[in-house]
Amino acid sequence: MLNVFFWLILIIVIVSHFTGLYLDYLNNKMWSDEVPEKLNGIIDNEEYSRSQQYYRENKSFSNIASTFNLIVVLLMLTLAGFTFIDNIARSISSNEIIITLLFFGLIGIATDILGIPFSWYGTFRIEEKYGFNKTTTRVFISDHIKGWLLVIILAGPLLALITWIYYKTGNMFWVYIWIVMTLFSLFMNMFYSELIVPIFNKQKPLEEGELRDEIEKMAKTAQFKLTNIYTIDGSKRSTKANAYFSGFGQKKRIVLYDTLSNDLTNEEIAAVLAHEIGHYKKRHTRTMLLAGIIQTGLMLFIFSLLADNELLSRALGTEISSFHISLLAFILIYSPVSLILSLIMNYLSRKHEFEADEFAKNTYSGELLASALKKLSVKNLSNMIPHPVYVFFYYSHPPLLERIENLD
Repeated sequence: MLNVFFWLILIIVIVSHFTGLYLDYLNNKMWSDEVPEKLNGIIDNEEYSRSQQYYRENKSFSNIASTFNLIVVLLMLTLAGFTFIDNIARSISSNEIIITLLFFGLIGIATDILGIPFSWYGTFRIEEKYGFNKTTTRVFISDHIKGWLLVIILAGPLLALITWIYYKTGNMFWVYIWIVMTLFSLFMNMFYSELIVPIFNKQKPLEEGELRDEIEKMAKTAQFKLTNIYTIDGSKRSTKANAYFSGFGQKKRIVLYDTLSNDLTNEEIAAVLAHEIGHYKKRHTRTMLLAGIIQTGLMLFIFSLLADNELLSRALGTEISSFHISLLAFILIYSPVSLILSLIMNYLSRKHEFEADEFAKNTYSGELLASALKKLSVKNLSNMIPHPVYVFFYYSHPPLLERIENLD
């Protein structure tokens, strides 16, 4: 029998989808045939036209993929598809932990298989068309295989432990799961670059030379003890450039994509890294980690209030109340709360970006950072004038023009 949770899930997934389409429509209205006056001197007409084409093609394809996903979810909800998967898992084992692993494993495999054609087209058609793709078919396939191995090695045992805690610890299960998730999050933040990144990319210490000398000079000015500077073979998959900071204490490191040197001068790269150091100096990494931990705790607490409700399981078509069915139904229902929290996190992230820019400006050069941001935006065919509402919902970084104005 259909219940309030079923209709709630149905309304949430449909409204979320069409809200996304409307936000894309607002964003598309910002484009123009000629380069806007605000972008004069940053991008020429040809590149501006290419950036519009790239954005529209990406968004059109993304909307097709999201519509397909919506249809799949609606079919699963209305035709008792989740009950079907649950019955398969229960036909294999009577152990609730194994059933949970099989249930989410089967959903994950099905989702990945259905998503491969979309991922392939995005990589080998759209990204290839605009000169970004460097991924080979072999790398594409190996990435999927490695991704699933990581799921089996890391996510599988974690999910098994969480399921065991749920069935063994009673009403306070959410506290114990929160502790486990927090420890796992801390571990991943500390060792991500050392343990996970090497599975997909090669990292090596930045060689001695002019670039390293410039970075070390910048770090000295910023009063930052810099010992671990690495380069990563980002060109293995894309021509797009990036840099990031990871870890804490002795595990902290700065990682440069090898594509950065193709687009930026040594001084501009140093300015980008001054921005990354700003995140560390301003404790942004720790703040966002703490915010994420609090967000996880809130989600688990709310779930604990609904977990024993049989209506939550019945919303997905099964009469058997279980952890995995309740969890999946809750994840779908939790979407509006998750949206509100993501808006807060995005606002905080944008604020942090301004602060890191300010740090780079004061310790190294705002002019060089602005120059680097302009070059990277043009190179990556970024949307430089997004709609303010779109920025509010989706952007973790401020738009280019706002950052440049802040750096002046």
